[in-house]
Amino acid sequence: MSTPVKTDPAPQAPSEASNRVSLGWSNRLLARPEIGALVAAVVIFIFFLIVAPAFRSAPAFFTVLYQSSTIGIVAVAVGMLMIGGEFDLSAGVVVTTAGLINAMFCYQLGINLWVGAVLSLVVCLAIGFLNGYLVMRTGIPSFLITLGTFFVLQGANLGVTKLVTGSVSSPNINQMDGYGSLNAIFAAQFQIGSITLDITVIWWLLFTVLAAYVLQRTKIGNWIYAVGGNAASARAVGVPVTRVKIGLFMTVAFLGWFAGMHYLYRFNVLQAGNGVGNEFLYIIAAVVGGTLLTGGYGNAIGVAIGAFIFGMTSLCIVYAGWDPNWFKAFLGVMLLLAVMVNLYVKRLSTARKVG
Repeated sequence: MSTPVKTDPAPQAPSEASNRVSLGWSNRLLARPEIGALVAAVVIFIFFLIVAPAFRSAPAFFTVLYQSSTIGIVAVAVGMLMIGGEFDLSAGVVVTTAGLINAMFCYQLGINLWVGAVLSLVVCLAIGFLNGYLVMRTGIPSFLITLGTFFVLQGANLGVTKLVTGSVSSPNINQMDGYGSLNAIFAAQFQIGSITLDITVIWWLLFTVLAAYVLQRTKIGNWIYAVGGNAASARAVGVPVTRVKIGLFMTVAFLGWFAGMHYLYRFNVLQAGNGVGNEFLYIIAAVVGGTLLTGGYGNAIGVAIGAFIFGMTSLCIVYAGWDPNWFKAFLGVMLLLAVMVNLYVKRLSTARKVG
């Protein structure tokens, strides 16, 4: 009887080495775009609780939320555009343009304010489309295209308003048809005990949640990150780069229109020179919230936190009894620190090992 011969099992092929670092929970947490802004917001919040006694009341906190919402609504769209790799320097004056069109068109023709609101929306969307189309068609950086739009709109706001009304402010609209319903949508206030809740805070939170869902849970969100990271590579795998970027510019214009409607129906008149400089506040809110200037990185929650930091600081400096002129200095320091923190957490989120 033959004895079976034992053979050694065939050697297994070595498993392929992974290139990805297994980050600990702390590093994974720090790698989220909004964490740096969240830590900064908590530190600033505690600091002002200590040095500004007026900030310790609930009405003061809700006033800060309102101030944050007026920047945060547009900043959400600006942040998405920056994630997509572009800038819009016309966002601030678009807000004023929207309100002026609505007010002057309806006042001069004596028609319902709803008609002017719809016309204003169409014009703003057309401005956003034109910005995006010119950027994609000409290849000129969006910084320059929208800077040109900024100057055109700023001049038109002042020139047309003065030509039509004889001054640099819009007419008072609070007695015109449609005012009540539009005021309820864009500028309502709710009294809850001793606090006043502005409807813009609710809209701000809704827009933030919607933007966060789109960016994190939808194909469009993946496209936005892809075109911001590398537009050529995104186009090579079938991403409609042109449509995505034009859509982002139109989103900025839409939320600019929304903010313009709020200002008009909150204060009933608008100054034609308003809005200049707000474009930088939107960008600062996005950057402080973890959005990289190079595109492809960031999220909507971080942008909302950045807007909250802006609103808290701008009012709490007054609550503390300090010279408000220091606010701009604080913004500059905050922006520099935010850029450095963002670069650090970006390195954490893209960490790799070899072998």
